[in-house]
Amino acid sequence: MKTPIILLIVFSLPFVPGAQQPGSGLNIFHLEGGLYVYTTYGLSGTVSTPANGMYLVTSNHVVLFDTPWDEAQFQPLLDSIEKKHHRPVIACIVTHYHADRTAGLEYYREKGINTWSSELTYRLCGEKGLNQAIQYFVNDTVFNIDGYSFETYYPGPGHTEDNIVLWFPADKVLYGGCLIKSNDYKTLGYSPDSNLYDWAGSVRNVLKKFPEAAYVVPGHFSWGNKNSLRHTIKLVRQKKSSSG
Repeated sequence: MKTPIILLIVFSLPFVPGAQQPGSGLNIFHLEGGLYVYTTYGLSGTVSTPANGMYLVTSNHVVLFDTPWDEAQFQPLLDSIEKKHHRPVIACIVTHYHADRTAGLEYYREKGINTWSSELTYRLCGEKGLNQAIQYFVNDTVFNIDGYSFETYYPGPGHTEDNIVLWFPADKVLYGGCLIKSNDYKTLGYSPDSNLYDWAGSVRNVLKKFPEAAYVVPGHFSWGNKNSLRHTIKLVRQKKSSSG
């Protein structure tokens, strides 16, 4: 069941799939309409790894989807948005409990930004001593910001037990987060918290739910179209096969 939530206050670069700068810092790419992908970096072992987040610019406000992984970029992201769009960030919605999604929740709470997660993510953050959002939603939820609607969808466990995706129907953009692996990936990457039994089925649920997706943005590395969903299913099958 979808629960409607109405928030009543509640530099544009060309889009090139996979155009990311290696190493460090903050990079912002225009995707479609008022949607932007931003990339920050964190260490996966000893390797600097890009992490994608997104934000939405509406007529009066900005909404973040996931926080920067690199704490040095928490404020620069806000500064860049203010400089480019001249609108305040009013909310941040995170897609699962790992630090590459939630590291900045406390910082943004202190800045007066309303933060959201699913109830499951909220609970897992608490159990693991990680930053929690201020509010949580229980069911798949439709948000309406200044007349622009988007929705959250929980397809089932995969990368983590709590991973959700976000769907922006007006622009046919699917933010897959870490449930979805970029075509750049040759393996599933970091997966000790994954559910290999259900992961492929969860991705199939996404394919069935949003067949008209034109853009798919994964949690790491390059983005493109729905091929990345099929690629993720293939990687899960390979991992299951190699694990016996």
